Amino acid sequence: MLKLTAKDLLSLEQYAREREAFRARVLGHKRHRRLAVGPNMTWCFEDRLTIQYQIQEMLRAERIFEPEGIREELEAYNPLIPDGGNWKATLLVEFADVAERQRQLALLKTLESRCWVEVRGHAPVYAIADEDMERENAEKTSAVHFLRFELAPEMIAALRSGAVLAAGADHEHYRHWVDPVPEPVKAALLADLD
Repeated sequence: MLKLTAKDLLSLEQYAREREAFRARVLGHKRHRRLAVGPNMTWCFEDRLTIQYQIQEMLRAERIFEPEGIREELEAYNPLIPDGGNWKATLLVEFADVAERQRQLALLKTLESRCWVEVRGHAPVYAIADEDMERENAEKTSAVHFLRFELAPEMIAALRSGAVLAAGADHEHYRHWVDPVPEPVKAALLADLD
């Protein structure tokens, strides 16, 4: 999948005019890129469009319009776009109650590295987590992580031939999975693979 360049981005003025329609388009697009894994974890699979939206929103919020600032945002977010042989996802650990969330985040250290996808007939692929920065400390994990799942060519071929896709987390305090991943999500993820 092609990385974004400054030419792919709208100016602040143009984005202000088109923001509502662009946002609606992205939210519709994301509907089949979200996967609830158990009651307290959501994976949001990223692609070029979702990352473009993130960058546009950052530029808008920070009022960034100078080339150097735009370049920095592109450098920060482009690594979250899949490379054709992998999936990249934002992992959200979600507990509504603040005290419960803090307690759970302390219990769920290393959760991000225990997330997996499995193409039926192949071994599970565990996530490579937080390549940009460490998001865990001695007391707790973070509520947000970035995951990368590297798929072998034979896994991609099997998916294209109709193999079942499953996903889950195998952590001592959080064992949940989705088997099979719903077809609309699987179809969106197949589109990310070259």
